[in-house]
Amino acid sequence: MSSHPYVLRDVPSEERPRERMLQFGEQALSNAELLAIILRTGTVAESSVHLAQRILKQSGGLRYLVDCTVQQLTRIKGVGPAKALQIKAGIELGRRISKSMLDQTAVIRSPEDAAQLVMEDMRYLQKEHFVCLFLNTKNQVLGQETLSMGSLNASIVHPREVFRAAIKRSSASIICVHNHPSGDPTPSPEDLSITERLVEAGEIIGIEVLDHIIIGDQKFISLKQLGQM
Repeated sequence: MSSHPYVLRDVPSEERPRERMLQFGEQALSNAELLAIILRTGTVAESSVHLAQRILKQSGGLRYLVDCTVQQLTRIKGVGPAKALQIKAGIELGRRISKSMLDQTAVIRSPEDAAQLVMEDMRYLQKEHFVCLFLNTKNQVLGQETLSMGSLNASIVHPREVFRAAIKRSSASIICVHNHPSGDPTPSPEDLSITERLVEAGEIIGIEVLDHIIIGDQKFISLKQLGQM
């Protein structure tokens, strides 16, 4: 018997991801099976499902796969540039679909409303993402945009970029949101400093910064509620 793992042609048809998706729908497939369909093929040594399972295991799971770069993916055995790009394209499509489905009539009445709007997207991110919610005069969400990724500091989050995006959307006000990958939403001195600069800039421009919300793991902190702005 061969010592190699079996390849997809050896798998009964009812277990093949494409056939299973046709028969039962995409909701019935595991993360590895869905990823296998995106990959399309495995390697000489293993099926696309086994390769997908290994990618998920080596990247730390679906939530960590989102932040993997093409370079990091190609370090995984069996993943070349083409497969890495297929994975990144699939992830980006999912992100864009999620963004396009943002409820345009969502109204922000409290910090909880804003936090719940972004919590599921941001709580697992392994880097700090600075996101703006753009609101009209009725506090309806016009859209959202990630303006920076990486450790939050004054050089990364500049009022110019924030308010350029807000003006482009004819925003009456904005809510700033960023995540703490540690899961602890306690504000840092940098968080407070950046918030102060954004509030001052907003007063000059005439676009109010309603709140700055820090997302942790299933919890958040509103700097407005803390009395820090």
